[in-house]
Amino acid sequence: MNTSKALTTLADDERQFQEMIHDFAEENVRPRVEHMDREAKLDPALMKKVFELGIMGIEIPEELGGAGSSFFMSILAIEELSKIDASVGVFVDVQNTLVNNALLRWATDEQKKRYFPKLATDTVGAYALSEAGSGSDAFALQTRATLDGDEYRLDGRKLWITNGAEAGLFVLHATLDPSKGYKAITTFLVERSFPGFSVGKKEDKLGIRASSTCELRLEDCRVPRANVLGEIGQGYKVAIETLNEGRIGIGAQMVGVATGAWQAAIAYAKERKQFGRAIADVQAIQHDLARMAIDIESARLMVYNAARLREAGLPFLKEGAMAKYYSSQVAERVTSLAVEIFGGYGFTKDFPAEKFFRDSKIGKIYEGTSNVQLNTIAKEILK
Repeated sequence: MNTSKALTTLADDERQFQEMIHDFAEENVRPRVEHMDREAKLDPALMKKVFELGIMGIEIPEELGGAGSSFFMSILAIEELSKIDASVGVFVDVQNTLVNNALLRWATDEQKKRYFPKLATDTVGAYALSEAGSGSDAFALQTRATLDGDEYRLDGRKLWITNGAEAGLFVLHATLDPSKGYKAITTFLVERSFPGFSVGKKEDKLGIRASSTCELRLEDCRVPRANVLGEIGQGYKVAIETLNEGRIGIGAQMVGVATGAWQAAIAYAKERKQFGRAIADVQAIQHDLARMAIDIESARLMVYNAARLREAGLPFLKEGAMAKYYSSQVAERVTSLAVEIFGGYGFTKDFPAEKFFRDSKIGKIYEGTSNVQLNTIAKEILK
């Protein structure tokens, strides 16, 4: 536990964990970044190493195979990985802040015993809420669940599902009766092997290309009644409360992306010479780097504050929305400046700036668009 009053001062265990993730990312992620981005696929060998490191089950209790650690540790891991590759960052993010988090809060003891050992060691999780007509209007979903004896029959399609290509377990939301709106939404734990379930099209994306984003198809998919997560008709609570926490993870991802771009820009500015001196000696470049540093530090403070509030059991809805909104703005602004500092090289795939720029854009879109975050913030401050 961090006993310092400074948000960015880490306790010894937090600092050691951060250093471990940093070393892992430098050794195992960085050499694979270019290839994974080009092929639009995570390296299976890297995924195995991520599990072996223990960061796919950070908050899962030790007795169920996890690290038994904290939400804040998940935030540190996501940020550190995203400094090198946002795709690996969100791979770990979805597992910890959405899937594991949902089970920690809503699963029965039997469900935890059945799934946590797998999620901690070899099974990727995915969170399935969005549909073709259900994006920002999350509860307009049409995927239908019908009770049939000891099973539910699920029919419908999900879109934009992160980790969809790799996942073995899906936290999936469906409605028992579309006419009842959010009051009929129910959450299910759907295994990839269940009859009637299949993974469809994988999207070809601008950024976070190695992270899979897929369509899911449910055609008379049979899900045991025992796989309802939480209570019948309470799926909207699972969705809202889980996403509120997941947004802090996206904030950490965006802080990582911005930091990675800024660090690359500093290194390049020190090496690149024009008019007989390094461009880092040019005041205009210095001012750009200083503004980038201010933006990143501000965003990091907001993300850490939201994470600390969540960990302390204090209200964090407004702070989480602010952190997600602001960090995505910062990431886009900082990465754009990084491209400009690299000049013509910044526009090529031979240098890292353009990838950071591409990866930043998703921050304003997924897990609640910037406008959705502003709506949330406005409601909170006008209470």
